[in-house]
Amino acid sequence: MKKEAVLHVPLSEYAYAVDERTINIRIRTAKSDIVKCSVFYGDRVDMVEPIRVREVIMDRIASDELFDYYEATIHDTLTRVCYYFLLNDGDNELYYYSRGFDEKMNAHRTEYFQFPYIRREDIGDTPAWAKDVIMYHIFPDSFASGKRNLSGVGARHDVSEDIVSESRLGGTLKGIEENIDYIADMGFNCIYINPLFTASSYHKYDTIDYMSVDPCLGMKYDLVSLVKKCHENGIKVILDGVFNHCGSNFFAFKDVLKNGSSSKYYDWFYYMPVPVKFSDPPEYEAFAYVKEMPKINTSNKEVIKYFCEVGKYWIREADIDGWRLDVANEINHDFWREFRKAVRSVKKDAFLIAEIWEDANVWLMGDQFDSTMNYTFSYLCKDLFALGKLSITQFDEQINRMLMRYSWNTSLCQMNFLDTHDVARFLSYCEGDVRRLKMAFVYMMTSVGIPSVFYADELEVKGRSEAEYRQAMPWDKLESGDHETHDFFKKVIRIRNTSKALRCGKYKTLLTDDNGVYMFERSIESEIYYVIINISDDEKECSFLTDDFEGFDEITQTKITSNSVVKPWNALIVKKN
Repeated sequence: MKKEAVLHVPLSEYAYAVDERTINIRIRTAKSDIVKCSVFYGDRVDMVEPIRVREVIMDRIASDELFDYYEATIHDTLTRVCYYFLLNDGDNELYYYSRGFDEKMNAHRTEYFQFPYIRREDIGDTPAWAKDVIMYHIFPDSFASGKRNLSGVGARHDVSEDIVSESRLGGTLKGIEENIDYIADMGFNCIYINPLFTASSYHKYDTIDYMSVDPCLGMKYDLVSLVKKCHENGIKVILDGVFNHCGSNFFAFKDVLKNGSSSKYYDWFYYMPVPVKFSDPPEYEAFAYVKEMPKINTSNKEVIKYFCEVGKYWIREADIDGWRLDVANEINHDFWREFRKAVRSVKKDAFLIAEIWEDANVWLMGDQFDSTMNYTFSYLCKDLFALGKLSITQFDEQINRMLMRYSWNTSLCQMNFLDTHDVARFLSYCEGDVRRLKMAFVYMMTSVGIPSVFYADELEVKGRSEAEYRQAMPWDKLESGDHETHDFFKKVIRIRNTSKALRCGKYKTLLTDDNGVYMFERSIESEIYYVIINISDDEKECSFLTDDFEGFDEITQTKITSNSVVKPWNALIVKKN
């Protein structure tokens, strides 16, 4: 037995409460090393000595390139739990507890792994609606200024005597509202909108006023009207909050530039030398060394209060449903804890998504965020479907490792995407091969997590530079009738929307054929789906299915058996009979 590979961490993604009567327990072992794994649990304050324990057989739920992951669900009335494991590699049995390994379990209960108390306050409270989200990501300047139209003409508005707000392509909030029917018809039930508060630049990440809508995009009543229209169409609305830094025309920074260290806002900023100079590169701390984006000191109590008010204000005034928080990993944890409490005080099911590009476990313990932008997912999809840098086996191993990073409920709510406003369009990585985009899209729509589509991906937009991947929504292409990819997206979105298994079901790898076929299962209760993706140039027979298999492919609307085929660069989403 490879003992050095065995890992369990209490009170983490390896041991977490689902509700007040349910705990999920995981353990990691070396790949293909263990033939049986059990967890024994009991009451850590049992009146009997030695304490009474119960055995639960653990299931292998995932494998990556190095490890297997086992899981058991404990349903009980116990509020205080202690537990240990029994591992069998076919030759030997070893008990594993907090101090290590032993051939016999002679340790006292205090030396077992501990779940001290299942407190309801510590159980993750991600909004129930979040698991059903299919998101449409909108860069407002680039989307629409009217019904199926974008002017393409930038605007300039005076914010004050010496401050101007600019746009590039003329998109507005009213334009988004006039196309909500398009978004709803596609099947999206949530929109995430990049920053829309008053700012100088077209991208609006250099905020001037967090309490007003940028005049290039509209007015406060336009946002209120947009959210109302979205809610009438069953669409949630998430706004972008930029609290790590502000714009150089933000009132507090202007006062610091004028009054230096004597400014009452001097401590609103993370690091400010004396004297304060507006120079390039900046001597003060700023986002990515951009002098127009000075870094805010989010540990300052007045700053915390200010931004908590911002978070609550737009929920109260416009009834938004959540926030996507920019550069969340550069802000202190206590700030996010206070922010979460603030927004949840006015909307109990507000959804909070953090922009964190790397693994984010420390932010996802239930006290800060519900979700993060899952860049790992996008990297894996790019390397398999677009670039062919990964084999199917490698892709599956890394997907499984990704899914084991967090608790199951957290994984279900990760924001998955192929591209965003910050990276090249996925179709550009595919060198324009729409077949590759479609297969990646099928995978995103059938895998674990919240799928998010950046506006115009459904209309085959490409782009590697910032100006290109934030280009104008090509409404003319839609109106011309050239929308085969659009219709494909719409069909697959409908399939996800109508399947609980594809939204919330367990994920199980069934086949990794490095000659081109990837197959996995999503299941919940009696609903089972098989997803079969062929990323080769050859037709593939479904002989890997059992002879008595019968199912129905939701894409082609045809019956599937072991005699069926998957065409080159095509997929089947099969509901099992």
